[in-house]
Amino acid sequence: MTDIIQLENKYYISVNSTYADDRVKVLNHADSFGIFDRWGDIKKIGDEVQGIYHNGMRFISNLGLRLNGKRPLLLSSSVKDENEILSVDLTNPVLQVDGVIIPKDVLYLGRSKFIRNGGCYERVRINNYGNDEYAFEFSLEFTADFKDIFEVRGIRRERRGEITEIRHLPEGGIRIRYNGLDDVQRITEIHFSRRPDKWEGHDRAIFNIVLKPHEEYAIEYAIHFLDGKEERKLLSFSEANKHLEDELRQANKIIAKIKTSNDQFNQWITQSQNDLLSLLTNTEHGKYPYAGVPWYNTAFGRDGIITALETLWLAPDIAKSVLNYLAVTQATELSAYRDAEPGKIVHEVRGGEMVALNEIPFKCYYGSVDATPLFIMLAAAYYNRTADIDWIRSIWKNIEAALNWIDNYGDVDGDGFVEYEHKSVNGLTNQGWKDSHDSIMHVDGSLAKPPVALCEVQAYVYDAKKGAAKLAKALGHTTIAKRLEKQAEELKVKFNKAFWDEELGTFVLALDGNKNPCRVVASNAGHTLITSIAGEEKAKRVADRLLRDDMFTGWGIHTLSRNEKRYNPMSYHNGSVWPHDVAIIARGFSKYGLVAETLQLTNALFDASLFIELQRLPELFCGFERRKGEGPTNYPVACSPQAWSVAAVFMLLESCLHIDIYAEEKKVYFYRPAMPRGIDELEIRGLKLGDGYADLKLYYQDDLVGMKVKSCPKGWQVSVITEIDKVE
Repeated sequence: MTDIIQLENKYYISVNSTYADDRVKVLNHADSFGIFDRWGDIKKIGDEVQGIYHNGMRFISNLGLRLNGKRPLLLSSSVKDENEILSVDLTNPVLQVDGVIIPKDVLYLGRSKFIRNGGCYERVRINNYGNDEYAFEFSLEFTADFKDIFEVRGIRRERRGEITEIRHLPEGGIRIRYNGLDDVQRITEIHFSRRPDKWEGHDRAIFNIVLKPHEEYAIEYAIHFLDGKEERKLLSFSEANKHLEDELRQANKIIAKIKTSNDQFNQWITQSQNDLLSLLTNTEHGKYPYAGVPWYNTAFGRDGIITALETLWLAPDIAKSVLNYLAVTQATELSAYRDAEPGKIVHEVRGGEMVALNEIPFKCYYGSVDATPLFIMLAAAYYNRTADIDWIRSIWKNIEAALNWIDNYGDVDGDGFVEYEHKSVNGLTNQGWKDSHDSIMHVDGSLAKPPVALCEVQAYVYDAKKGAAKLAKALGHTTIAKRLEKQAEELKVKFNKAFWDEELGTFVLALDGNKNPCRVVASNAGHTLITSIAGEEKAKRVADRLLRDDMFTGWGIHTLSRNEKRYNPMSYHNGSVWPHDVAIIARGFSKYGLVAETLQLTNALFDASLFIELQRLPELFCGFERRKGEGPTNYPVACSPQAWSVAAVFMLLESCLHIDIYAEEKKVYFYRPAMPRGIDELEIRGLKLGDGYADLKLYYQDDLVGMKVKSCPKGWQVSVITEIDKVE
């Protein structure tokens, strides 16, 4: 069955491609990820999405461990805390070997598996806990189909490359070679620490094992994925594991540590941090938070920017890396096929055979309307956080190009608003963060016709111009700064007039190509509040509207009101709950001093996390109303981990604490801070301030939050501000 549905030039993952029901385990590192079953195997079951993928291609499509041809019995299976190792405990079923019976549960098999830098490494330990000597056959089976990830997801191809070599190596391993239609040779090589006793066919390595009572046998193997002409040093399990541990230690220094008096909240924070670091990938342009595993294990512009904004107060270096990557990949020319225009920020970058052959346009695709103003917003926020004017100077030309795109390409019809209208035949129809083909609609359910101006995009543009004006002023470009400030204020007036709907009590979702408002209540309106484009009274009314029963589920905020024609709690964008969406809205509430409302959203997502495995918030979950004693309903093909979802907890905490860092002035303010339910104390360690680090402790005292500054860089001031002492 086809798992990719194309409707109006938009690709969808069908729920038939679900892997959730198989309770799979996912490992990822950089451009590689693996989807395994709970045994640690890869099986061709259901829709056959399991496998190990590298640079957009599946290098292993079948992997099976057997004892005397039988599958071991599963005891337990888990991915370790830092997402680096899949640990599986197995035991033997009853086995009969040459008339000798091996009783059930006397052999223990421990599997430890991880992925790193284009390789998959595994160690298998077999222990005999019986009182007799046992001889048996242990085997490992490997198959590679070299399918493109989009092919796995359901796009049918008329032609594909071919496997030209399956060869056993002199030291006992195996090499499988695929010659792609893109003239790239992709190779899977498997190397063993022990030479197999024999091979059955080309793909099944057999080891004859004799174990005395309480004796252990161990075998390691490494699978290396090679594409192009790259050369890579072949490492053993132990060598690769040491490198992985070193990398984890270094990565943990990137983000400040938070610990609270609530152990369950701590688990949520720790898991989110580990997930985020697992997605933070070394690229040739610096570290970048890949969007999500499995289907979005690559760089997405919008996702990377929002993840960087969510973590900016704790990990400013992530923002710097994101800005660098997006500056380097910024469009410089017109390309309708890629929806590219000069100055536009990239939407998605993909590898693999199909993008190389232009069968799909996503090799370097620019079909997002909001990534460009968000890029400028992140640059301005990064400067506020760090005062790193030298870095801003180095990317100023990219900021100017992005501003030029807003004025000369983003405003499709010259009305002062930024709209989108896709040009690529195979590109995205809707190009905001809700990019489903049916996510932008009128009150009667009819779809908005392009060019479409989304409410949140205008707010992003407003904030981008305000932020760019400040950057221009800091760089000495006073004329540019004045022009940008004037444009921002004009947009603010125009936006509030065109988008505010008095009857709805909120901003409309969008204006269609005829400038007719899409008068539906959607979560998009909440995004406008992270800027100051709304007046205080309008902001309060938006908050009130989003927290009514038709929008607030008890777990978070619906993407679309329950009262709207196209509402469906099981849809991707028309009624589901997205953690990053909720976090952005909470941050907007916080900016307008709506403390109770901010806490309500934070507590709701925390409660949701308690019902989710590992407390790892997925890309989204279904928007069914909260039911007593039950958790949120899974969305079948949600990515997990997903960068902007796992980073949501950090923006939620930022919103509750209402922390503002002014690096130019060397001041940190906590304005009317509050803490989520169940937390009496919160400690922040290693908060980067200038060239130093601060350690802070916040605690409740007489119904107010107090603070103790344990350490702080010289010249910096950290303060808790009451409402009376509000800093303007």
